[in-house]
Amino acid sequence: MDENKTQGQLLQEKLTYKIHNAWEKSSDDDKGKAFEFCEGYKDFLNRAKTEREFAYEVEQLAIQNGFISLDEAIKSNKRLMQGDKVYLVNRKKSVLLAVIGSKPMEDGVNIVGAHIDSPRIDLKQNPIYEDTGMVLFKTHYYGGIKKYQWVTIPLALHGVIIKNDGQLVNVVVGEDETDPVFTITDLLPHLATDQMQKKMSEGITGEGLNLLFGSIPYNDDKVKDKVKLNILNLLNQKYGIIEEDFISAELEIVPAFKAKDVGFDRGLVGAYGQDDRVCAYAALKAIVDTADAEKTAICILTDKEEIGSMGNTGAESNLLENFIAYLYAQSSDDYNEIKLRRCFGNSRMLSADVNAAVDPNFEGVQDKRNASFIGKGLVIQKYTGVRGKAGGSDANAEFVAELRRLLNENGILWHTAELGKVDQGGGGTIALYAANLGMDVVDCGVAVLSMHSPFEITSKIDIYINFKAYKVFLQKA
Repeated sequence: MDENKTQGQLLQEKLTYKIHNAWEKSSDDDKGKAFEFCEGYKDFLNRAKTEREFAYEVEQLAIQNGFISLDEAIKSNKRLMQGDKVYLVNRKKSVLLAVIGSKPMEDGVNIVGAHIDSPRIDLKQNPIYEDTGMVLFKTHYYGGIKKYQWVTIPLALHGVIIKNDGQLVNVVVGEDETDPVFTITDLLPHLATDQMQKKMSEGITGEGLNLLFGSIPYNDDKVKDKVKLNILNLLNQKYGIIEEDFISAELEIVPAFKAKDVGFDRGLVGAYGQDDRVCAYAALKAIVDTADAEKTAICILTDKEEIGSMGNTGAESNLLENFIAYLYAQSSDDYNEIKLRRCFGNSRMLSADVNAAVDPNFEGVQDKRNASFIGKGLVIQKYTGVRGKAGGSDANAEFVAELRRLLNENGILWHTAELGKVDQGGGGTIALYAANLGMDVVDCGVAVLSMHSPFEITSKIDIYINFKAYKVFLQKA
């Protein structure tokens, strides 16, 4: 017995569940690695502000680390062997990666899944108009945003335009130091008496999120909408496009600022799109570092989660199901539908998504005994959903116990949480779509402050621990 502790203190340590500060419990080496890891993370965020850009960066990193295209492997009838690394890009918006393990696929696979889309503002298909000597773009917001947070901040334009002849034009304006930026204006306080009486959700409307895009007229007195014509002319000169090309475009409005350290101690990361790219980046780095796994390890990075995971690039599609079938067929001589279904039933997945950290300015929305905290390590969320767990996923206790044991045995700091108070609201992730295939799934990720805002906050030590947890799961689960 420790002479400095009473029997009651020792018993309390043994029996009670306690959340630890991850900085205090981490070695100096791990603290240094956390800072180093987050430098790469911030750089990745700056280069990948949209789902298309993220998918592109994933493919480049995969190729650099020896992954080969699964499409090419199938076309050449390449047999996949233990240790082989393959990837599949789906419509440039979602990506799957795998490292073939030593055990038969029928024994199941280990999966870490995250989403790479984030709340943003999209341009409408017929966006450009002139009013009071200014050109503005009509928009349609994507995902759950607080509309008032997106006004009077510098914004950048990212995306693609497909011209009538099929040519793809990449567009990124607002990120380089010499680029112009865009913005959405707001009403001055002096004239905002009526606006200030409205609910926050009504002070800025969806149809009011019009992007300010230009103000100089074309020099010709015989044309109407001179400013619009000047903007169209500039766009034509730079990209070779005409107004009709906006109809076959996907152009997204995102914050123009870079990822930054937050706090005088630089312990936090502030950036756009950390929901869910903080988990997606960790999952990507984990699969890249995975080697000598017994079970085949898979990382799935999907699109459309913020609007329900639908479509052929979202988790609701048959993307994961098909990918596993492809892997099975290319790595085994005994592939059949029954064995594939057994593979699904024996598989396990971490739904890698963020949780809402307790904010001392808004503590009333969470049950602090069942909430996530900045700087306390990995967050495990057994169930998701809204109010009565509607629309969510609920992991089996047996699988949660397996995950606890795995994390504890490997020194991974974690704590458990719900999203908020029961009747306050809630949310979901991609977990239920994997669960529908018969897999065991549990949500786990990083705690985030100011989630879904243009500038979300995470802890560097949490980010690094999250990566370590995913890597351990892929290699040892």
